[in-house]
Amino acid sequence: MTTDRPEGLVPRNTVRGRPPTTGSVQCDRCGRNAGKTRASWPEGRICGPCFTVATRTHGTCPDCGRHRLLPGPPARDGGPRCAPCAGILHDFHCARCNQEGEFYRRGICARCALRDDLTALLLTNTADPTTANRLIDVLCQADRPESIITWKRSAKVQELLTSVSSGQTPLTHEGLDSHRDTAGRAADHLRALLAHHGLLPYQDPYLNRFEAWIDDKLRPLPADVAKPVEHFAKWHHLRRIRAMATPDKTARGPVHAAKQEITETIKFLDWLWQTHHRTASTCTQQDADTWLTTGPTTRKAIRTFFVFARKTGTNTRVEIGHYKAEGRPALPQEQRLAWLRELLTGTSESLPYRVAGTLLLLYAQPLVRVAALRTDAINVNDTTGTIKISFGTHPVPVPQPFAELLSQHLRTRPNLRTGAGAGSPWLFPGIRAGQHLHPNTIMLRLRGLGIELLGARNTALDEHLSVTPPPLVADALGYSYQVAFFHADNAGEAWTRYVDRRTEP
Repeated sequence: MTTDRPEGLVPRNTVRGRPPTTGSVQCDRCGRNAGKTRASWPEGRICGPCFTVATRTHGTCPDCGRHRLLPGPPARDGGPRCAPCAGILHDFHCARCNQEGEFYRRGICARCALRDDLTALLLTNTADPTTANRLIDVLCQADRPESIITWKRSAKVQELLTSVSSGQTPLTHEGLDSHRDTAGRAADHLRALLAHHGLLPYQDPYLNRFEAWIDDKLRPLPADVAKPVEHFAKWHHLRRIRAMATPDKTARGPVHAAKQEITETIKFLDWLWQTHHRTASTCTQQDADTWLTTGPTTRKAIRTFFVFARKTGTNTRVEIGHYKAEGRPALPQEQRLAWLRELLTGTSESLPYRVAGTLLLLYAQPLVRVAALRTDAINVNDTTGTIKISFGTHPVPVPQPFAELLSQHLRTRPNLRTGAGAGSPWLFPGIRAGQHLHPNTIMLRLRGLGIELLGARNTALDEHLSVTPPPLVADALGYSYQVAFFHADNAGEAWTRYVDRRTEP
């Protein structure tokens, strides 16, 4: 990718791969210099990074046909061998569980070392041994137990686990909420693990944090401002979001929109009180018009508050119309195709973000929907090798070379080695058990490359609408008919005369 690389590409400064090593000892496997030799095997001296890779590689040995640890050197005729076949005399079996791998502590593997640490921490003064043992089992199920060992080194994590084990903190959502101020991130991580493994009922993480956010926002406000904001936040937004949040439908989007509307409402009512000494009930139309015309367009978000105020009788005088964007960003088609080439064949990003970006540029998928895609949306035909993906009411084909890129991502999804395990249903698993990658993470990575996200989505959708009627595009890509026809009109396509044959007798 040289001449076809899109303009505006911002190359990432991160250098992937293992860090450089220095020293006078040359590794006979990788040829690099190291400070010391980690092991001496038949091929010669082995450095630390090569030893770590070797003791974490499992598979079928091409010589003996057994599935086990393969620390032997990669060979041209079949790959690495198991220790006996490679002539390595070291016994890699854990003295406790007999699993092969790298020793973490005194002849035992990391999983057994983790169980020892948790047993000492949680079973010493436990109020409920059964619950403590279940907690230990959950934490030890991590595919990469080293990550849990690192996590529990924190004093805040140890205090939290000890409090749960002793019974001081009930093993409930409310109990974990009590540690929000002292160990919020640790409590959220533990909550995600417990909910993923069934020890706690499901609770939407965005909804839980939204409730705490409302209280934090209300606390410093004067009473005449706080009262109508609390009524609006809890009786309009919170009640509605509680009713719609399910494990299959996250509250992330509604919570984000609600925060924007509540924040703008606070700004307006605080200004109204400080400037005119008026409240939500005594606000006039002129007050609202002055506020809207003397600031940014984000102030239009107060409209929902006044719709709610009219319904509840708090204020029936003020009316605010719908906001209509003045422009509609679009990415030139040649730039969209250049970005597709870069993501499909370039090296400017890692595989998950290349897949996510392609879903945006090829299928006009919003990043909120991309992040929440499940693996069962991907259908692979084992006979023909073709792949289809479902965004709406029926699956759509995945062309090459994106099909191969998507297959590779399915085989190597990241973030599966902590608490969730390989059973994660998400196409883009997050770092917390049971949760997918946050859309903002994808957004920042793609924006960092230089992709104009909204323009890219509009152009991709316009391209589909230029050759396919809006109802069919809506069904295939998961859009409403209203949105599809709106984009078709903006794109100049005369599909308004299209007759859906499914409605004909």
